[in-house]
Amino acid sequence: MSKKGLSVAEKRKRLEDLFHEKKEFFQLKELEKIAPKEKGIVSQTVKDILQGLVDDNLVHCEKIGTSNYYWAFPSSALQSRRSKIDGLTNELKKLKEKNADLTASIENASNGREDSDERTALLGQLAEAENLRKKNLDELKRYKECDPTLLEAKEKAAAIALESANRWTENILLLQSYCVNKCNVERADFNRQFGIPEDFDT
Repeated sequence: MSKKGLSVAEKRKRLEDLFHEKKEFFQLKELEKIAPKEKGIVSQTVKDILQGLVDDNLVHCEKIGTSNYYWAFPSSALQSRRSKIDGLTNELKKLKEKNADLTASIENASNGREDSDERTALLGQLAEAENLRKKNLDELKRYKECDPTLLEAKEKAAAIALESANRWTENILLLQSYCVNKCNVERADFNRQFGIPEDFDT
């Protein structure tokens, strides 16, 4: 297989095998020189493949001074894989238990819902009742304008609006009288200037 043809999985396996065979500590720059020669891994990809192995706890890394050293022994790899298998086994067990609980819940929820003439008749009655309720709600909306509570609220609002309008009308008439008496302004001119109709009154 050509170097370009190696898959990521194959590169991971070959680099891990390199550690197991050498049983030594390496720096990244050393691996970038050895891996292409002995395992056919392109040097530019060694760093990413190595980091993946470290993330999966298949290769150990420790910083000593300013340098990172990498190593992996067959026993450590075996222990790591066993731990991973144990973790997956426990997760599978929990999922199976959860699936059993959900299955039991579905069965319990299904009890009493088996198809029968009685259940079909009750479902029909329920559908009729829901349709009737919808019809009544729609009809109620049409008569909402005649709701006594709503009418009372509208009457109160109208009374408040009328009182406010009369108060402002009186204020305008007072201002009009002041201008007519004190400033010698004709009432008709005042009305025309401010767009006040002749029948303006409370």
